[in-house]
Order: sequence, then C-alpha cells, then structure tokens
Amino acid sequence: MFHFQISAQTKVGESIGLVGSIPELGEWDINRCVRLQTRAGQYPIWHADIEIGPQPALETAERQAIEYKYVRFGPDGRVNYEAWGWNRWLGLESITQAEGQTLIVDDGAFGFVQPYPFGYLENYTRPLPDKAPDGLKVVVLGSSVALGHKAWMMDGWASKLEQALHQEYGHQLVNLSELGADVSRTIARFPSVVTPERPDIVVIALSLGNEGFAFCPPGKRQAVQQHFEIGLQQLIKMTWEIGARPILGGVYPHGAYSPEHYRLLKETQQRMVSWGIPVLDWLEAVEDGQGRWKSGASYDPAHPNTYGHQLMFEAIALPFFQQNRDTWLQEQQQPEAVLIYRDEKGFQISARVLERKLRITNPSPYPYTIAPHWHNLQRELQSKAGLRPGIYWTEDATTGEPTCISVGEDGAIATTLEIPPESDQEYCPAFNFWLPDKTRLLFYDGQLGILQEDEHHIRIINESDHTFNIHPMWKQVRSALKALPQGVYSDPLNPDAPFRTLMVGNEGLESRVKAPAKSVLRLQYQCSLTDISRIALVPLGDRCAIRMVLYKMEYDGPAFPFDLTRTTQISDVADMIENKFEDMWNPDFLHYNFDAGRIYHGKWSGLSFAHEVEETDDPLQDIKPVYERMRTRYSARSKRFWYTLQHSDKILFMRTGRADRNGVIDLITKLEKHCNGKPFHLLLISPQSSEEFAGLTSVLHYNLEFNPDRMYEDMGHWMYCTGIMQGILESLGVSSKNLFWCPPTPPKTVA
Repeated sequence: MFHFQISAQTKVGESIGLVGSIPELGEWDINRCVRLQTRAGQYPIWHADIEIGPQPALETAERQAIEYKYVRFGPDGRVNYEAWGWNRWLGLESITQAEGQTLIVDDGAFGFVQPYPFGYLENYTRPLPDKAPDGLKVVVLGSSVALGHKAWMMDGWASKLEQALHQEYGHQLVNLSELGADVSRTIARFPSVVTPERPDIVVIALSLGNEGFAFCPPGKRQAVQQHFEIGLQQLIKMTWEIGARPILGGVYPHGAYSPEHYRLLKETQQRMVSWGIPVLDWLEAVEDGQGRWKSGASYDPAHPNTYGHQLMFEAIALPFFQQNRDTWLQEQQQPEAVLIYRDEKGFQISARVLERKLRITNPSPYPYTIAPHWHNLQRELQSKAGLRPGIYWTEDATTGEPTCISVGEDGAIATTLEIPPESDQEYCPAFNFWLPDKTRLLFYDGQLGILQEDEHHIRIINESDHTFNIHPMWKQVRSALKALPQGVYSDPLNPDAPFRTLMVGNEGLESRVKAPAKSVLRLQYQCSLTDISRIALVPLGDRCAIRMVLYKMEYDGPAFPFDLTRTTQISDVADMIENKFEDMWNPDFLHYNFDAGRIYHGKWSGLSFAHEVEETDDPLQDIKPVYERMRTRYSARSKRFWYTLQHSDKILFMRTGRADRNGVIDLITKLEKHCNGKPFHLLLISPQSSEEFAGLTSVLHYNLEFNPDRMYEDMGHWMYCTGIMQGILESLGVSSKNLFWCPPTPPKTVA
C-alpha cells in the first residue's frame, strides 16, 4: 500500500488529484487520475491510499521508475498541473518495499517538485546488527537529519554510517535522535536515553536550525549561536562523565541563511574544531559557498534529500571510529587538568581545557601580578589552555564580589590581574552561568549578555571595553526582558550604586541599568513593582534646559510634548494640557518663519518649534513632510505624557523660565484635574524671588537660571547646572532606584 500525501493550500471548491505513468495512476489520462482527500484537522495535507502492483512494462525502461504529478482542480473543472518539466518519481524497488506494509510517500508542497523522493514505512524498526567482540557501541544523538528524514526509507547519513561501521570495524550503532531536538531538550534526555546504553562513542549531531537560528531577529542570532555552542559543550562533558568518547556532528546549511548567518555558522564550525573533539565536517560537502544547500542536495530549507544525505555520509572520516577498547581505556586515563606554569615558590596555573577553566594557585606569602607583558606565561596559555575569548571570573569567598579577567582573541590574558598571597582561585568563562537546561539566555549581541538564572536572579555579562547603558529605549533588550517575572531586581553587593536597579513590567525593561566594562553583575529579585513608589519626571518647558540636564544625569527617557519646544507662556502650557494637546501639531495653526528657522503656532502664541525642519527638507516649497513628521512625533509624545500620568506613583513636573503666580495656580489646578488625586509637585527654576509662590504647597521654586544657550556654549556650565539638578532631585528622594521610565511606545489602549 502506498500512502501519497502533499501539502496544498486550496480555495473553496478546489481539490487535488494525482496522475502518472502507470495504470494505477491513470497512465497520464486526467480523467482516470486519483482524487486525494483532506478533512478538518488534516488540511492542508491531501492524501490517497493506492495499491500498486508489479510493473513488468517498466522493467526494461531506460529509467525504471514510476513517474507522476499532482494536479489542482478548480470549481469550474479547470485543471492546473503543479509544474512543467520534471516529474516526480519513485524507483520500482519501492513496490517490493511496500509489500504487506504501508509506504508513506511524503511529497512536500504542491508545486515544488523534488529531485529525489522521500518515503518511509509506517511501522518499521531497523534491526540492530550484532556488535563484534572487539567492536564498540556508537550512539547517535541528534535531531531529524540524524534520523534520516527526507532520505528515501530514512536511509540517511547515520543509517549509512551504521552499515559502514559494522562492516569495517564490527561496531554497533544505536540511533537515539529525536525529531525537532535542540540542545536543551537533548541535555534533558541524555541521562534517560544515552546513559543506560553504556556507549563507547556518542556522536552529538544537532543543528543551529532547531535553535531558531534561521528565522530569529538579527539581534538574537549571536544569542542563539552562544546557546547552541554552550549546549554542545555541556553534552561533551556529559559524554565524558559516562566514560564515552564524544564526536561532534558539524554544522550544515539552511535554505534561508543570509551572509551574516553564514559568517556565524563558520565561526561556530571553527570553534567546534578548536575544542579538541573530532568533528564530522559536513559544511564544505553540502553547502553552496553562501551557507545554503548545494543545488539538488536539499528536500526543503532545513533538510538534505537522499543525495544530500549521501554527501554528508561521504564526508565522514571513518578513522574517527577506528579504535578498540584498549585504546579507548588508555585515552580515558589522560589527566583532566593541564599544567600551564609553575615556579620554584609553588605559584602555578593549570587549565581544564574542555571546560575552559583556569586555576591559579599561590601558596607563597608574596603577591603575584599577571600582566599582558608576562610573555613566557602568555605563550604557555596560548599553546596549552585553549581559552575562549571573553570574560573569565571568580567570586570572592568572603564578600561574594566577582573578580574578572579578559581573554583576547589570541587566547592570552589581556588585563592585569593581582593574585594575593596564599590564595587558590578558579576562573571560568562568564557564560558558564548559562547551562541550557537550567538557565536562560535572554539577550546576547556578541558583547553584552543577559541571563535568567532562576525566578530570582539575573546575570548581566559585559565582555566589552566600555560601559553598557541598558535602557528601555533599546527595543531588543526591552522586549527580551518580557520573559522575566515582573518586579524589581537590584545588586545586593552594591545596594547604593546608581543604575543597578532593574525594573520589569508588562512592556519588559522599565529602568536604566549600567554594566561596567569587563564585568559580571548578579541582580536579585527584590519586590514587586507595586511595592515601590516610582516617581516620574515630566518637563513642561519653557525651553529644553530640563531635558539637557536630565540627559547628562542619564535620567532622560523618550521625549514628552514640551521637551524640544519653546513655551514662553505658562498659560499656553496649562491650556495645551487641558485640551489634551489637540491642535498642538495641527497644520492649520503652524507656519514656518525662514529667517528665524522656527515653526510658530497661531493658537498658542508662546509656542514654537526649532528642531522639526531637517536638512533634507525644503519648507518653503513643501512643508507637508515636516507637518506629517510632527504629527507622528508629537502624537506619540502626547501618548507618553498621559501614560505616565496614569501609571507612575508620583509625578514631578519640571519647568524653567519666569512664571506669574496666577499662571502657576491655573496650571496646578489643571494638573490636579488630570492627575486624579495622584501626588505631584511642580518644580519651578527661574530667576525670580520664591516669595512670589509662597503658600502654594504643590510648588517647589528655586531662584536659578538654566539657560540652554549658555549650556551649549560652555560644557562646564552645563555640568554645573546638572550638578544642581542632581542635588535637587536627591533632596526630593528621586534616584535611579525609584525613577519611573515611560515605555517608548505605550500600549494602544492608553487614551
């Protein structure tokens, strides 16, 4: 029995048929074709069960095969063949293979004719050959490609390897691969499926494709790559621990890979080779030079076909498996640690190469300094230790404070490290925190990594030479942290350090965190967001001075409506808020003054815009693009304003420039209306007496002048004003630990 199936998207009234070269398939007569069926729960898969008997008429044909095509029938009876040119085909041997069983012929998608067929027996278990007395047991642990998917009768590279190893060496191969397996799933399965087999060799044959590498956003590709590599290293370690020898299946192409995918793919291949483990090198054999499958070697973007599997098998170096048990036992007795350096005082450095760990022991009463110019030591590290470039760290046993060193691309230590007397420290790669079956990598861009250890702890690893400013405007990071439990996370080792508080809400990251260069931070869950009182800083004009000092303090977030405007009249500010900013960016009220280089507002005479006309604009000939850009910008800033008023716990409105008492009272009245009882203050900074605002309990006035023109001209003055603002905010209890950060794009439900 042959069970033909194909995936075909159809419209109401359409159906799929199968017509071919033999009587059972209509002998190319469309009126005698086989009609396929589908139903709810199966669509878009169409299928038909067909009995096909011996075909004596084909036994002397030049190509001994059954040829066929699928056709689409329209509601009006019109027939469309799936493709011109090549026909689909099955070898005549398939008739014998299907005797007494159901042979499933999976033809992929309608319209995509494969150069090689894919079929398998529905209920078939491949018998294991007996192991010769001197043979070894080889376990293959991989995913669908390792199972032989898309090769005829599942006779893929692993099946062909099984036959070759038994014939050449008397080995027995057990295939424990699983459809869709990734490194996390494979690590979880290892103790229950691999360990009981007591193998001598484990071939770890997983793919970057099953980690989501092909279709993840560009910013996550290196995170996927790192996840895959660390998972492989953990599987290598698990294999050694059960007394077996690991062999790695190399990376292979994907039909959707881009040049960047290809570059990262080759990086992974090179690193795998550097681990000192035999690697089955498939890439050159089956790729087209750009990371995609060689022509005619793939069934679909993710899988090789019969020909591709044959190429993969032919690329395997069988001598990797040419060993007897005595040789194997001798290899198992090799020392785990490699001595890198030792002097007469007992100071020594050793390395555990597979785990990329470095142990530094100083039993002497003298301190040592490891520096890049210690050339003899560095040469030994490069030749023996096999260190991965990046951050290595150890934790102080007393304080828990991490100490970090940097390893360069050449495998040498790139930073200066003080080794105290009578100490014994082990340094491991920072990304050893990331065990794919236990921890979760949320973000990685090649320099900055953010990991979730468990529900209560987060690691931030900065392998770069500069401080990383992690903030909500960084879209990829903000969205990646949605995966964390919502709440407040802080650094228990440095509770008073600024920008060490990470807040996670519905939109992901809601605070700014700084990771020093070459550092490892561990943040611990502190409380829920509702347990702290978050203060929002909302500038209300009159110029951009407030925005400028907040920028220097790094308290600035996405822009609000008044941030980059001039609003000389406080009454205009009150009126705009009262009217929910309607007409603020209305073209009917806007006009451009070429001499001033500003856009002025006709309804609110004190309102003007100096930053909206860009160099590429021609406002005298066509001002419409400028107005459209203003509509987009200021409607978004308005949404942030109202979102902040609704979701912060306290609000500090901030304004520079002179103001009259009645105007301030009017503004306070309107703010009270829109804050709905939420506590707020209005901070006024202007060169006038504070007595003018005496008795206004919601007003905080400072007799100062923040002039943005002078700030632009004199950086010293800008920093002076910033220092004053820092002191004011500290006196009000505002810090990076309780600052409310508005998301760049508030939820659409906000009015």
